[in-house]
Amino acid sequence: MKPVDDPRSDEALVHSANEGDLSAFETIYDRYRDWVVRLAYRFTGNHEDALDVLQETFTYFAKKFPGFRLSARITTFLYPVVRNLSIAIRRKNRRYVSDEEMIRRMAAPQPADDAVARAELAAVLSVLPAKQREVLLLRFVDGMTLKEIAETLSIRLGTVKSRLHIALEVLRKDERTKRYFGR
Repeated sequence: MKPVDDPRSDEALVHSANEGDLSAFETIYDRYRDWVVRLAYRFTGNHEDALDVLQETFTYFAKKFPGFRLSARITTFLYPVVRNLSIAIRRKNRRYVSDEEMIRRMAAPQPADDAVARAELAAVLSVLPAKQREVLLLRFVDGMTLKEIAETLSIRLGTVKSRLHIALEVLRKDERTKRYFGR
């Protein structure tokens, strides 16, 4: 059963959670769990790992209560947590690749047209340096403003603008993306 949408703002929910209202924390979880999983998957490339990151992220977040102060959007707080946990899991998994995982990787099914387009986009994005790719995805996938990206990554607004500009220029010059940007 899908939980009932809570009309309270994130700020009101954080306040209630600080007061011990468990349902307020559950509502925050319901609002942001899908975003956390998508972001974690982007970093890990593995659904099971993304779910582990989800669990660890909200365990970490729950420990912040009572006393958590929301000074920006919740995604601004959660982003570095998800990123760091994802990187840690990815590093750990590089050391431990089971035979079953190796077989699963080798026997991957052929992608459908939509999957081919996604794979092509992933290939184009992989050309970008990690810092430029990160800013690009935060802007266009997660819908963050440039200011929010700067706050999330703890970098200057000018740096965000520069990274985004350079990333877009690289994409505009790539033959695979010209149909999206024009000539």
